[in-house]
Amino acid sequence: MESMVNSSFWSGKKVFLTGHTGFKGSWLSFWLTLMGAEVKGLSLEPNTRPALFEQLGLSEHLSHHIGDIRDGELVSRLIQPWQPDVIFHLAAQPLVRRSYIESVATWNINVMGTIHVLEALKTLTHPCAAIFITTDKCYENREWVYGYRENDPLGGYDPYSSSKAGAELAIASWRNSFFKTCQTPIGIASVRAGNVIGGGDWAEDRIVPDAMRSLMAKEAIPVRNPQATRPWQHVLEPLGGYLSLAERIYQQLITPNWEQDQDKLYGAFNFGPVLASNRSVKDLVECILSHWSGEWLDQSDPNAVHEAKLLNLVTDKAFHTLNWQPVWNFEQTIEKTVNWYYQANQISVGDKEQFQALTQVQIKAYQNDAQKPLINAFG
Repeated sequence: MESMVNSSFWSGKKVFLTGHTGFKGSWLSFWLTLMGAEVKGLSLEPNTRPALFEQLGLSEHLSHHIGDIRDGELVSRLIQPWQPDVIFHLAAQPLVRRSYIESVATWNINVMGTIHVLEALKTLTHPCAAIFITTDKCYENREWVYGYRENDPLGGYDPYSSSKAGAELAIASWRNSFFKTCQTPIGIASVRAGNVIGGGDWAEDRIVPDAMRSLMAKEAIPVRNPQATRPWQHVLEPLGGYLSLAERIYQQLITPNWEQDQDKLYGAFNFGPVLASNRSVKDLVECILSHWSGEWLDQSDPNAVHEAKLLNLVTDKAFHTLNWQPVWNFEQTIEKTVNWYYQANQISVGDKEQFQALTQVQIKAYQNDAQKPLINAFG
């Protein structure tokens, strides 16, 4: 079985999120509030219309703060007095192609923003599990068919990928320099996920939101890199891993001699899909069209900026350490994703209860399926 998220653990826990208004941040915030966590978030305003954060009406269910992760004083001012039990740092500039245009801002947000959260951790006087979300693109991509392991070299061709490698270096440095012998038990891990998809992603320049917008408008889906292969996974997969890891770290922090067993849980973790979910963009789009009829157009551009062609992750560490393994295969992931958008397209704008119900149904389905026997790693 997949390592189940323990809902009772989260009831009453104080959880601080950066980037809580984004796609992954909104799913995580909603899941945490369903489990009874007390959530405080720091993020920029949602930058898409529509935005899942607003569709779910999340500002009414958590402590909602608008601000820039590059403001170190603001980060400390929100974290230090509140003394959270768990921190999830998701705030980032997450788009590869935008990083070519906004390269300095990408590095400032992704590296210095991470360092500001690390600095704020120094001010805590109670145990805290801190999970830093980076990306599978932080590895030095050699375009090979093998999956990347947590101890493979970091790198990054484009400014986005390299900034996330820089964030990983900062996380490791601060952990080793300031928290290994810290009197306050602080547990720090970084997590690297594959190409995360799911309902409610409205970002620009991502294949699934682009496809959904095209289908809603009854237009052909433009496909930029049909042969590029990615480890597609539903958003609930890595979030379940992040929650399970945070639980384990926190429980270890409140045990005697917590500092003696840091190497096992502190460090980097991959959360990727089953092997058969490493599929081409063309496969992804054709699977989408099997659930929502339409067509696609090959818009490959030989002069486009560089993007990786092959990329996948090895998740042995998460399996052996956390008993974590993906729940949904490629076809289930696409079906759940398309179903969310198709049903959302029937909901009136502003009907928050319907959007909440739609999203909660998928969380419950994921948790129920996680209790069933594991899917075959190749299926």
